[in-house]
Amino acid sequence: MKKIVIIGLDGVPFELIKDFSDKGVMPNTSQIIQEGDLRCMSSSLPEVSSVAWSSIITGKNPAEHGIFGFTELYPNTYQIRFPNFLDLKERPFWERVKENSIIINLPATYPVREMRGVHISGFVSIDLERSVYPKELIPKLKEFGYQLDVDSEKAHHSLDLFLEDLDKTLEARVKTYRYLWESYKWGIFMLVFTGTDRLMHFLWSAYEDENHKYHQQFLDHFRKIDEVIGQIHNRLDSNDLLIILSDHGFEGLDKDIYINYLLRKEGFLKFEDTQPEWRNISSESLAFALDPARIYLNLKGNYPKGKLSKEDKEIVLRDLEGLFSSLEVEGKRVIKSIYRKEEIYKGPFLESAPDLVLVGEKGFNLKANIKAKNLSDRGVFTGKHTQDNAFILVNRDLLESSSKKTSVFDVAKIVIGSAENSYSKR
Repeated sequence: MKKIVIIGLDGVPFELIKDFSDKGVMPNTSQIIQEGDLRCMSSSLPEVSSVAWSSIITGKNPAEHGIFGFTELYPNTYQIRFPNFLDLKERPFWERVKENSIIINLPATYPVREMRGVHISGFVSIDLERSVYPKELIPKLKEFGYQLDVDSEKAHHSLDLFLEDLDKTLEARVKTYRYLWESYKWGIFMLVFTGTDRLMHFLWSAYEDENHKYHQQFLDHFRKIDEVIGQIHNRLDSNDLLIILSDHGFEGLDKDIYINYLLRKEGFLKFEDTQPEWRNISSESLAFALDPARIYLNLKGNYPKGKLSKEDKEIVLRDLEGLFSSLEVEGKRVIKSIYRKEEIYKGPFLESAPDLVLVGEKGFNLKANIKAKNLSDRGVFTGKHTQDNAFILVNRDLLESSSKKTSVFDVAKIVIGSAENSYSKR
């Protein structure tokens, strides 16, 4: 039986995987590139993991699968909620094939549900009991010292402690993969490394600067992952399918830009008193932002204090597009692209989509943060997400011709097609 293995490297950009493969940091990955097909891959909009991984596992866009970001508002309120796996409106690939699947550390799939095989959800996972199926695995995971995520809070106090926790988390993840690989019957195996995203957020500067204090530790983390990639590659037969991919790309961060601050400053967002709180949004507000840069019009009928009529919607959209397209910080253009929802989404949940989605220019990290006191600043992060330079690597010439750029929406089709082909030949 042909096996299908998917290895996710959260956030890793095409340029980094190629750089490390060319320079010998990731020799096993380099060998697979020589044998197979490495492509740059576009991510979802917005380019956040909850949306991207939901798109990868369903092959659908957000207006079809229903996940538009890490946060949403409860219907007809200004109260923030956090969508989870229960909100996913399309079935993931493992529910659409006949094979048993092992799914480890997949973001945005908490809480897990009954399936054919094993599922351990990734961030944001709150409780181990609801993160593991079947529950009989939990004692073994505790024995391995399994952590649902890296403790990123440590990086705000000590990068050394953060890196120790990063290694500890990776080590337990590897023990878990080896145990499940050998102990369960499966046809599809998916293992996602999310420490890469955490590492690049805090230490992208260590990647770019060879003299950085933590440059070698940055390289070492990818060397350790490459060793696992090599082990898995060696376990596969020539007719097995191996896919290695990221959900979005990464680049250096120069400035955080706070979109709700801009909307307040320009009179699009107003509050009933001096406290910038969601519960205090005024009926005079025309628009607001949810992370990272999703713009929602305060339409009458959609929100408790929505007074904007659908007849005036076009005027406000044009004013916002003008505001965002002209935004500059320190003489640099901030917004790279402005999309209306009809341009990028199609499906039954289009009405729930943001009215505009913004993508930042190089170095600018767009954030909502309704309480921000300035338009821009620079926090502890040195790296940020990008939409246009994720990657996908397949161990054979399987992807479509280069005339059509590969995107996160193509992955599920490859997996399901390969699984059905394998099953039909038995």
